[in-house]
Amino acid sequence: MALEGTNNQNGFWTNSPQRDPKRAYRFRVQFGNSGPLWYAKKAVKPTITITESTHQYLNHTYYWPAKTEWNEVDITFVDPVEPDLAGDLVSSIRDAGYFIPAGANDTNRDFSTPSKAKMVAATTGDADAKIIIEQIDEDGNTLEKWTLWHAWIKELTFGDLDYGSEDLTEVMVKFRYDWAQFDGVEGGDRNNIFTPGQ
Repeated sequence: MALEGTNNQNGFWTNSPQRDPKRAYRFRVQFGNSGPLWYAKKAVKPTITITESTHQYLNHTYYWPAKTEWNEVDITFVDPVEPDLAGDLVSSIRDAGYFIPAGANDTNRDFSTPSKAKMVAATTGDADAKIIIEQIDEDGNTLEKWTLWHAWIKELTFGDLDYGSEDLTEVMVKFRYDWAQFDGVEGGDRNNIFTPGQ
């Protein structure tokens, strides 16, 4: 990886700016084919952890990169009345196979538990089972696109209530996924860094 430094600034300090830098508030979130979710308030981009293996020899320790793991992603939503986000999320957990105990019934439903297939389908509502986080420019064009594959809800936090607060109610969702696909600026030489098959 070659990072551009002081020897290659492309006139950043002297020329009139042609492009805005990436801005934290310019983004959109999409579940499957849902289209942009206007009530998404905050999204954490995927992060990667590379574990390590060590070997000790006398007074020295040597390190080697080992397994690679994609970490969980948190997305915070405002909870509108229409759609009823909290209700939809609770329904998705039910659709994935979790039911509140209703007594000693002998139906299969009373013994059901969530599976990955049902959880993924209930989370994204899409056969491709993906969540998309896009960072956009001032014209709405995609600068970078993160696709979370086989994502499912790991944790739901339905926010706090407070008589002294006038804030909008928020819902935070923690997602687990198998891997993230990255697509960069169109025409750039670093497109599709984490695209399968590249």
